[in-house]
Amino acid sequence: MLDKLKSYLLRLPALFRNVFFLTGVVFAVWMLFFDENNMMVQYHRRHQLSELRRKTQYYQQEIARVDGQIDELTTDGATQERFARENYMMKKDSEDVFVIVQR
Repeated sequence: MLDKLKSYLLRLPALFRNVFFLTGVVFAVWMLFFDENNMMVQYHRRHQLSELRRKTQYYQQEIARVDGQIDELTTDGATQERFARENYMMKKDSEDVFVIVQR
């Protein structure tokens, strides 16, 4: 039985009989498929990171837009009046306001 095993092992190429090569293959398989940070986890994390970066860019643009609106509202009286009329339905004493709802 032991002789059959030895003869079988001797028929294998030298690379597959090398202990260091076999250890490296086992290590690579473990890291790629069974580890806590395997390839699928890394893929999902990379995808999530790119999505978060897109959202960060969007929110930075929105912050810049809103900051511009705030600057405009605090410096221009006509803009303040227009904003109050459109959003809070404010009116002058001599005016009537009609709200038209579009469907």
